[in-house]
This record gives sequence, structure tokens and C-alpha cells, in this order.
Amino acid sequence: MAKASPLFECTACGARHPKALGKCTACGAWDTVQEVRGSLKRDLQRAGSAFSQSHYSGPVALPDVEVADAQRAPTGLVELDRVLGGGVVPGMVVLLGGEPGIGKSTLLLQWAASAPDSVLYASGEESERQIKLRAQRLGAESPGIHLLAETDVRRIIEEAERMKPGLLLVDSIQTLFDPDFESSAGSVSQVRGCAALLTRWAKTTGTPLVLVGHVTKDGGLAGPKVLEHLVDTVLAFEGDRHHHHRLLRALKNRFGAAFELGVFAMTERGLVPAEGNPFFLDAEPRPGCAATVVLSGTRPMVVEIQALVAPAGLGIPRRTALGLDGQRLAMLCAVIERRGGVQLHDRDVYVNVAGGLEIEDPAADLAVVAALASSAAGRALVEKCLFMGEVGLTGEVRPVAQLPLRIQEGARLGFARAAVPRLGLEGSVPLELFPEISVERLRGKAWLGLTQAENP
Repeated sequence: MAKASPLFECTACGARHPKALGKCTACGAWDTVQEVRGSLKRDLQRAGSAFSQSHYSGPVALPDVEVADAQRAPTGLVELDRVLGGGVVPGMVVLLGGEPGIGKSTLLLQWAASAPDSVLYASGEESERQIKLRAQRLGAESPGIHLLAETDVRRIIEEAERMKPGLLLVDSIQTLFDPDFESSAGSVSQVRGCAALLTRWAKTTGTPLVLVGHVTKDGGLAGPKVLEHLVDTVLAFEGDRHHHHRLLRALKNRFGAAFELGVFAMTERGLVPAEGNPFFLDAEPRPGCAATVVLSGTRPMVVEIQALVAPAGLGIPRRTALGLDGQRLAMLCAVIERRGGVQLHDRDVYVNVAGGLEIEDPAADLAVVAALASSAAGRALVEKCLFMGEVGLTGEVRPVAQLPLRIQEGARLGFARAAVPRLGLEGSVPLELFPEISVERLRGKAWLGLTQAENP
């Protein structure tokens, strides 16, 4: 009798390997490839078959596929509707991840209380009493919410078949198990199999499904990577416990724009949509402060870049960035010193994005350069002015995407001037549509327009 060959699997992404490896070739994680033995190997085969099952009997010709206009159902939360692309689509599967205590269960309960149809809330982490106490605190005691403290995925599907809810919430997918699998809850096979069964049921019945997923210590979704490919939308709930705001970001969305951002304010009564522009504080001009408009998905937001240039106390100057990429800050410091004549080699540089927001938009480069030049000179920039543009290594200011949309958002908040790239508005929306704001186009290097033209 031939000896069965061993099977090795990555506990981070679920990829299978024929031999032991120190690093997973699929996801790049170290020390996560482990040997699968006995019954767990059979569980993986069952999970794979459950994942591949579908309610379609065979292939269908493309012209024969019937497509009806999906009516989006609003969730009752404006910021959540924005991130989802306008509401919930029938049969939509959403994966919600976030750090412990960030507010995932609070968001689910408020979503359930605002839903127009009945909701089945299946929780494997909390009892009905605990959820009841939270609902009383939030004022979300809706008679349409039905609680089910259960970890058996088969029983959850049976109750959902009997009740036929308009929305199914599962908190969390790592606590569920399938009796057909011999592995423990939270393992790769259990997470893959349970998610496949729930997703197949949601797609068959057209019921929206929300799965809550745990995150690892580095902020990634725990469990196999197949979950992110299996679901329609992946939402990341972010925020600092010491800050007032919570950010809901769409990392993937088959029914809307990816990287869309929703902003909530955490209060005693739960999560409420943030009003106005929560990341910009309208104050008097100060040295080292510059305003810009960044895009997160399709949402423009005015943010304040704060910079502090101080004499270096030690031999090696420091470059510290909060909310920005540290390597990009070092590059901008080199550009402004080499091309603009601002001496920073013997000074410490600190740059912060006010409000605790993390940005990756290159349009903020010009605002960072402006704040650095303002702090180094000890002079405030021109009042009510936006700085938008990507700064290159040679000192040129390059155009950015959606510049008219950014200018319109600045005009809505009362800004009167904008420093933009010279090639930023050619062939786009005429400036006559923004009579509230005068656009100052930079002709030359970024620091020349900031230190001479904009700040006489």
C-alpha cells in the first residue's frame, strides 16, 4: 500500500504546498506553513468542495442571462450608504473587519435597527443579554431584530431559512463551525467552509449577508485570503481609540467605488455621521500650516498639514511623519533643500496630518512643501489658500486627478485661493464655474510660488 504524501498548508492564506517551507510563496508570510494530518486533511477537501458548489446547474449563454435592475436598499446610515455605493444590493455579501473594540458590533446593531425589514443577528461571541444591554444604551431596540446566540453554521442557516430575514448579520465568522468538519472553530478549513455555505445561501436566496472578521496584529484580515475573494465587499473599520472619529473604508466593492471613505463620530449614543469637514479646523493662519484637498475614493476632504522645523539637538537630524509616508517626507525634504534653497540638513523636521487621518494622495506634496517652507521661514502662508500638486524630484509641480472636484470642495468651505499646477486645469471644467475661488497657477518650482508670489 502506497504511503499517503503529506500536505502542508499556510495558516495565513490557506495556500497548499507539497513540502514544508519557511515562507509561503502565495502570501509571503513567514513560519505559517504547517503540515496537515489525518482528519484535518479530509476537512480541507470537504471545505474545498463546499466552496466550489453553486446553485447553477450548468453554463448559460451570455445573451440568455436575464439581468434586472437591482434596487439598492438604504441602510439608514448616510456614511455607510456612501461606502457601499448607495445602499445594499440583494444577495450582497459584506466582510467587515477591524480591531477589537473599534465599534464593529455597534455599527452592526445600528445597521440592524435602521433596516426596513426583519434582521437575524447571529452572534457567536456575545449572548442575547449582552446584545440587549448594548441596544438599550444605543437606543436601538427595534422589534424587527431577532437575536441568535449560535456558533453552528448549519443551525444559523436553518433559522434563516425558517425566518427569511431581509438581512443576516454574523458576528463573527471565526467563531462558527460546521459539524461535518473535525477541526476546531477558527481554523482554515472551518472559516473557508462556513463562509462558503453562508455565501452560497445568500446568493441563492438574495438575502444580504454581513460577516464580521477578526484582524491580525498588523491590521490584516485574519483567516484565509479566500474570504476576501469570496465576498462582494470588504470594509475596514479604522480609527484611533484616542480620537473622536472612526473611518469606514471600502477596500473592495463589486457594486461601487473602491477605497470610498465614510466618517463617523463615536458618541455615547453610538456612531453618528460626521458633519461638515471633520479633519479641518478653521483657524487663523499660523507658520507651518497649509491646507490641501485629498481624495479617498470619490470623496474630497480638506485636511491641514502641520510642519515644524527646529534646530537639531543631536548630530543626525530627525524626519518624523504622522499620517504620511516617512520615506516620501524624506524625499520632499531633499527636494526643497536641493532645489529650493531651504536649509534642512541641520534641522529636525516634524510633519503631522491634523485629526489623525492617514493619507496617501500625492496631491498633498505641495501642501507639505508649503508647510515646511513656512515653518523654516517663520511666516504664515496666505490666508484661505489651498495647495494641491505632486512634487517631483526635479522640483516640478505635476498635475493631480480630479482637480476641479477638489477646487469645488474648497470653495464650498470658504477658501478664496488655490495654488495648483500650471497644467492642472487645461482642457477641463472652466474656472467660471467656481466664481468663489481664484486659481493661482504655479509657474516654475513649487517653493518659488509659495515663498515669493503667494507670501510677499
